[in-house]
Amino acid sequence: MKPNPTPHTRCRRVALGAAALIGLAATAHAGPTIAFGKEGSLTFNYSLQAWAQTRDFTSPTDAGKSTDFFLRRNRLTFSGQYNDLVGFYANLDAPGESRGGQNDRSVFFRDGYITIDHSDPLRFIVGRFKNTFTRENLEACFDPLTMDRAELLSYTPWGGSRDTGVAMWGNLADGMVNYRVMIADGREGNPVVKDSPRLTARLHVSLFDPETDYGYRGTYLGTKRVLTIGAAVDRQADVAYGNAVAMTDPKDYKAWTVDVFYEQPTAAGTFTASAAVITYDTGRVHFGLAPDADLPAGTDLEGHYVKFGYLMPGRVGPGRLQFFGRSEKSTYNLPMGYRDQKWNALGVNYYIEGQQLKLSAEFADVKFDVQNPGNPAQRDYRQFTAGLQFIF
Repeated sequence: MKPNPTPHTRCRRVALGAAALIGLAATAHAGPTIAFGKEGSLTFNYSLQAWAQTRDFTSPTDAGKSTDFFLRRNRLTFSGQYNDLVGFYANLDAPGESRGGQNDRSVFFRDGYITIDHSDPLRFIVGRFKNTFTRENLEACFDPLTMDRAELLSYTPWGGSRDTGVAMWGNLADGMVNYRVMIADGREGNPVVKDSPRLTARLHVSLFDPETDYGYRGTYLGTKRVLTIGAAVDRQADVAYGNAVAMTDPKDYKAWTVDVFYEQPTAAGTFTASAAVITYDTGRVHFGLAPDADLPAGTDLEGHYVKFGYLMPGRVGPGRLQFFGRSEKSTYNLPMGYRDQKWNALGVNYYIEGQQLKLSAEFADVKFDVQNPGNPAQRDYRQFTAGLQFIF
């Protein structure tokens, strides 16, 4: 029979469960909480990012300049503890509302999972949740440094941002070492050679203050001194045919990434820097004799990014001012090479109430290696984005 936990052990487990949910959630800021019994709880959050964006084209078929107002993210989340061991999280989302004239977007569950927190070194996640490959994907989208993540580089071709499966993860050496192992669906359905599981492993080492959550932040706003070095691998066998008509030339998928994150608070302000190298490899499947039409563009994408930020000391008016920049290079390894691009951006964040109420603006200059004469979205363009972020 399993012994009853002592009050000290029970409190520690509840704290571990809450920390795990905070690290997995889209935001690290807790909303209203309702308690149920001695161990149960339910917390509600509403999170919104409203954007205004101008750019030098309207769509892949319209080269005219455009101005668009839309909701980049629009989420309602429910998280909590069932008991001192088991937690839960569900995230309803309606992203891109009004973008490009597309209104009344469908609401869907972006995340839905339970957490089982045996101890700090041994935790489990079961359900649909963020895949554990790139750091930038794991950085909470409501705690970013720059305006947003890379458009495609940080998302895996099979599963994208989330996947459905099971992860085992935890912290070792007083939180200085963090490990994760995940088995998930990856690519499924008729186009695959064989329905094989997707396997992902990630490890990071924190040399200063530890990053102990499953998710990361793009900036800690000067509350931590962080130097974290991470690496991950991702693999799934038999994901596609090079010749989908004859069902020959089977391809495996494999990927790797190495990343570093640094944040240093000083009396002169807080300095942040982050960089990563990412490579996805599906055997150049798009160069096959007859690749299937459902293949994503990022099957053989490789690239890197560098991000930096400077948070001024003290307040400027009612809030705090942070400057940021981003440089990104993406090579898709596709026929014609139209998607290969360089992205450079500069921007500013104004934190009125931390990440809970924030104004942002970013100017981006996007250059393509080869100009696509038939698609204005794959020709050089400039883009300006202003945003309001609200979290309750």
